Amino acid sequence: MNRRDFLKHLVIGGGAVYFYGKFVCPQILTAMPLLARTGENATESVGYHRIVVLGDPHLPSRIREHPNVATQQRIMNVKNAVIDDINAWEDVDQINVVGDIVAQFANDEEYAYCKTYFDQFEKPVHFITGNHDYIYNNSFSPDMHFVSADANVRQQSLERFKETWGLSEVFYTQKRGKYLLVYLSVDSLESSNLTEMSKRELDWLRETLNMNQATPTIIFFHGPLKGTLSSTTNKHANTPRFIAQPEEEIRNIINNNDQILLWVSGHTHTPATDPSFASDINLYEGRVTNIHNSDMDRVNVWTNSLYLYSDKIVVRTFDHGRKIWMDNLERTFFVPNLSK
Repeated sequence: MNRRDFLKHLVIGGGAVYFYGKFVCPQILTAMPLLARTGENATESVGYHRIVVLGDPHLPSRIREHPNVATQQRIMNVKNAVIDDINAWEDVDQINVVGDIVAQFANDEEYAYCKTYFDQFEKPVHFITGNHDYIYNNSFSPDMHFVSADANVRQQSLERFKETWGLSEVFYTQKRGKYLLVYLSVDSLESSNLTEMSKRELDWLRETLNMNQATPTIIFFHGPLKGTLSSTTNKHANTPRFIAQPEEEIRNIINNNDQILLWVSGHTHTPATDPSFASDINLYEGRVTNIHNSDMDRVNVWTNSLYLYSDKIVVRTFDHGRKIWMDNLERTFFVPNLSK
């Protein structure tokens, strides 16, 4: 039985839990061992691989949104505390940053700060671009709006991104256990959309997925899939500049690749307290769940951790302000049989 034949169920109770092809009651889930809570070392012997996802760090801080210097410093202190929290988790295998790494313009000063910041993490860090990492000129307009850069400036910023993080390309893959991790970057040189991939990147994505049809796949991209957030609490949700683009081509790719399980995104600055942060609306086309990640440019930060088991993926959300796991947001995704 392939993934198209699997039923997907949503259970609302002690936590939100999604399943591919299986139904387990919340009571059974509560009893399931999650070794991340025991602080064991990050090795295959614990039964999973753990990825911590950072959404929109905006380093050091967005001055336009936070003009008060004391607020800027408070936010920077919170971001520094996140480093300590993650370094204290012994079972972490890697950190994935889903774009908007820089505060505003992607200039040399911002990148220098970002490099110093991420050098403090004790585990490997993987990066993709967001719109702020390449799409704007290096100053605001007279009325304090961002100014879109031309193709030459965008290309220069993409080259700076690759050089800073030691990448040969802004899109790439990684194997982690049985899973294929696909890292996609915003890289269109002409589009007015904020999170659009180039044709070259889309062609590469199609080829990559075609060669890995039987491999459970997780995609990381700055922009979310259309319709996976509620517009009730975010007026920009699901609008063209705030979704993964080109929309129709991405839809076709997803519908033709059963192995894609999760789409992990940032961009919308959706806090973990938003009702649609982890809900049934996150399911795209009845097939792929969008895991939304809050930004870090705030006085309270939440991060998601993906626990990759051989038969399931567990997603948990940590509140770095209160130093607690938000158990009501925990979700489990069972991996379907992808054999043809």
